[in-house]
Amino acid sequence: MSVDTSETEPKPGRPRPAHPVLDIAVPVHNEEKDLEPSIRRLHAHLLSELPYSFRITIADNASTDATQAIGTRLAEELPAVTLMRLAEKGRGRALRTVWSSSDAQVLAYCDVDLSTDLAALLPLVAPLISGHSDLAIGTRLSRGSRVVRGAKREFISRGYNVLLHRTLATRFSDAQCGFKAIRADVARRLLPLVEDTSWFFDTEMLVLAERSDLRIHEVPVDWIDDPDSRVDIVATVVADLRGIARLGRALMTGRLPVAHLRHQLGRSALRADAGAAGVPPGLPGQLARFAVIGAVSTLSHLALYVLLRGTLGPLAANLVALLVTAVANTAANRRLTFGVRGRGSVAVHQFQGLVVFGLGLALTSGALAALEAWAPTAGRGGVEILALVAANATATVLRFVAFRSWIFRTRRADDAPPAQETSA
Repeated sequence: MSVDTSETEPKPGRPRPAHPVLDIAVPVHNEEKDLEPSIRRLHAHLLSELPYSFRITIADNASTDATQAIGTRLAEELPAVTLMRLAEKGRGRALRTVWSSSDAQVLAYCDVDLSTDLAALLPLVAPLISGHSDLAIGTRLSRGSRVVRGAKREFISRGYNVLLHRTLATRFSDAQCGFKAIRADVARRLLPLVEDTSWFFDTEMLVLAERSDLRIHEVPVDWIDDPDSRVDIVATVVADLRGIARLGRALMTGRLPVAHLRHQLGRSALRADAGAAGVPPGLPGQLARFAVIGAVSTLSHLALYVLLRGTLGPLAANLVALLVTAVANTAANRRLTFGVRGRGSVAVHQFQGLVVFGLGLALTSGALAALEAWAPTAGRGGVEILALVAANATATVLRFVAFRSWIFRTRRADDAPPAQETSA
């Protein structure tokens, strides 16, 4: 990657902020129309409203118009403004380059059109400066946000974030808002693992941060859509879908070292008895996800049972159907309900799950045997299905207790192994 940093050197006689608290990058490509008014507006706002030293870094992504010349002039006139010239396009590439070379404590970026109201900038970076949070994002999708944009962009934005929630189990609300910040020490660990160099860069960084148990602070923003935006929506959507597929594969195969990052950067687990009224943290969410997975497993078990009963008989059909669904149920709950990632202990968890499966088999088979003894004329009717549903419900409750208290028991902070320190 060819990077020309000659424009970032201070001019003689002009003071530059040494080691600023905040370095805010503004990626641009052929923005000769908006660059100067936006940078002057941003600079004036920071001077009047930000109680910390700052730097504005214009990241010129291979512009072919007058963007570089305008950026050079702004860097000469405004002491807190620098220009970095990149030979290749890509917002992610620009952010990685600027942030990796910055000496600031907190790194941020905003879009050159300043669609986000700058009043949200101090609330964005303050939790990072104080050390309370690790990353911060502006969100257009919370109740406190005020957004003006067309129906098409609204639909695409909400649809994209719903897709992220369903496919990658994310919890942050808005991956695409061009208004984010990160602590420099966190960036040094995350950036080498982010592969995308374009628009998916933000999403990939946020997913890695979330999987590493980092704290992501969200700020509701006022946002007005830029009608002159030149983003190719179709190409961006296709690239994002490819990015989701690539990142999902990397997480499923354990290729990304999120467990190592969690030991290095993640916050210590809360003690189970620290919750209100003695309720272990995360219980409502775990119950909801377990219930959904359980409903799918029950329906799958019944479908397989009905399919196999005529060939294998009731007891053998129940055995095969329950075994297949039990393996899938354990895998789904391992990842989605209890958040266990990577390949470590997969075989142990499946073996323990099969022990619990034996309990479910005893309950459901016992229900069928009892029905055969007490009501031999029930046959294949609804009574047999009802007996299986009732037995499955009982087994499901016992399975959740076993999963939470034994198989996927949350390790307390004082039981966790010490993290191994490595140099970044």
